[in-house]
Amino acid sequence: MNVFADIRAAVVGALEEMQAAGALPLGLTFEAVAVEPPRDAAHGDMATNAAMVLAKPAGVNPRALADELAARLRHDERILLAEVAGPGFLNLRLAHEVWRGVVKSALADGGDFGRSQGGQGARVNVEFVSANPTGPMHVGHVRGAVFGDALAALLDFAGYAVTREYYINDGGAQVDVLARSAFERYREANGLSPEIREGLYPGDYLIPVGEALKAKYGASLLNQPESVWLADLRTFSTEAMMEMIRADLALLNVHMDVFSSEKALYGTGKIEAAIAKLRAQGLIYEGTLEPPKGKTPEDWEPRVQTLFRSTDHGDDQDRPVQKSDGSWTYFAPDIAYHFDKIERGFDQLIDVLGADHGGYVKRMKAAVSALSGGRVPLDVKLIQLVKLWKNGEPFKMSKRAGTFVTLRDVVEQAGADVTRFVMLTRKNDAPLDFDFAKVLEQSKDNPVFYVQYAHARVCSVLRKAGEAGIDVSDAALAGVDLSGLGHDSELALAKRIAEWPRLVEIAAKGQEPHRIAFYLYDLASDLHSLWNRGNDEPGLRFLQADAATSQAKIALARAAGVVISTGLAILGVTPAEEMR
Repeated sequence: MNVFADIRAAVVGALEEMQAAGALPLGLTFEAVAVEPPRDAAHGDMATNAAMVLAKPAGVNPRALADELAARLRHDERILLAEVAGPGFLNLRLAHEVWRGVVKSALADGGDFGRSQGGQGARVNVEFVSANPTGPMHVGHVRGAVFGDALAALLDFAGYAVTREYYINDGGAQVDVLARSAFERYREANGLSPEIREGLYPGDYLIPVGEALKAKYGASLLNQPESVWLADLRTFSTEAMMEMIRADLALLNVHMDVFSSEKALYGTGKIEAAIAKLRAQGLIYEGTLEPPKGKTPEDWEPRVQTLFRSTDHGDDQDRPVQKSDGSWTYFAPDIAYHFDKIERGFDQLIDVLGADHGGYVKRMKAAVSALSGGRVPLDVKLIQLVKLWKNGEPFKMSKRAGTFVTLRDVVEQAGADVTRFVMLTRKNDAPLDFDFAKVLEQSKDNPVFYVQYAHARVCSVLRKAGEAGIDVSDAALAGVDLSGLGHDSELALAKRIAEWPRLVEIAAKGQEPHRIAFYLYDLASDLHSLWNRGNDEPGLRFLQADAATSQAKIALARAAGVVISTGLAILGVTPAEEMR
């Protein structure tokens, strides 16, 4: 049940009646007509812009149009008041029974309340994390992992067919560095002093890898040249790092559907096929680029390269795909990888990248546009940095990885649920402060605690009612008489619940899972407010003297609990049944 969609349908129906009556031209369309909460709740429950957006194309006065629309809507028994404001805005106030119906719908639908089919089963690939397989994930990866996973869950809830994907960057020189670093730990495992020279990875996370290499090879590689062992250690070390990364992701309750390998693109013809596809469109040519900004002629050596004419698809400049020596640039396998995703039949691609990849966006969008003939959109979500704090001071942890704070460090300090929720309290492209003291305090200022506490209160009411012999099953609560729910605080909570289906659609359309966190905080606030009012007004308490009255009030609380639980599931957070 989506009340906003239902009332919008009523508004459109009234407008179609006006068309039939000759008050509006027949060719008029209503896509721009919206029904949404008013900016000021004192103005009503909903507001529509219908008269404002239709007056000019219809050639009528907006106030006159609003007056006639209001007159027609007043015949709808769900609409108590339809009042015109200003130059033509129309404010609506709905019957209490509408909000009571929302409570019943939430209880009847359970975890599917608010689920949308807006995505219409479109296949979406969400690629996120994709950290280099050279060590454990650091705090910078946490936010991208949480955002990508929550976005995937949100899109799934909104009716898309979602694939979570991790692109393993195992085809570059950094994996050679990993192999050489692991070799030094292998030497250490054999009783020799490791030579962790500049440029190698110094973290002690490679010590177990060295020990595993000793278990496999004994001392047989110690005196061998790099050419003998490099390829094997690349594979061995990469697999060890990916096992660690999978374990780190599991700590955050993140599980991928697909792991794709960059290395698998080389020597398979996939890069060549992608470039050939572009060449067939006249988008590949031999040329020389202009010097990069900031380079003087003495710093710049012009050279002929194989270039992708990405400017034909919105990029600022053309991009090299093959160097003058015949080797591929870093961009070439990325083109092939996205071509592979297009070939797999996805209708939409989403890449979640760190903010330092901003320069990558236009070139990759250009490639996807060219390779898909403009059919498959690519959205790139940039993740801003996370700053760690404790008691208002920058917080430095153990840095067990040697050079950075790990994901595991953060989760062990704060917990997965807290980490995930806090990481979603800001839009992905805004910087985020993570204060270990604040995220663990039990107060209204801590959104994680506040929302969890609201759900725990609902569970507490259900337990106490059950102990009193009151049937609080969802089926029983969905069938009770809710006519006694009429206090402003009760209706405010029901109205907030009614916003959930609309909020899901807006958040999914904007690819903004942080909206779920904001909404849950507001919903929790309404529930806490009603709870606290009950301390002063006994008639508002959820448990009353008779079972029927109690069931009606508990139905409202349970409906709120259903939405909180569903929203937290999208964020990947486990709802608390009691606070410790």
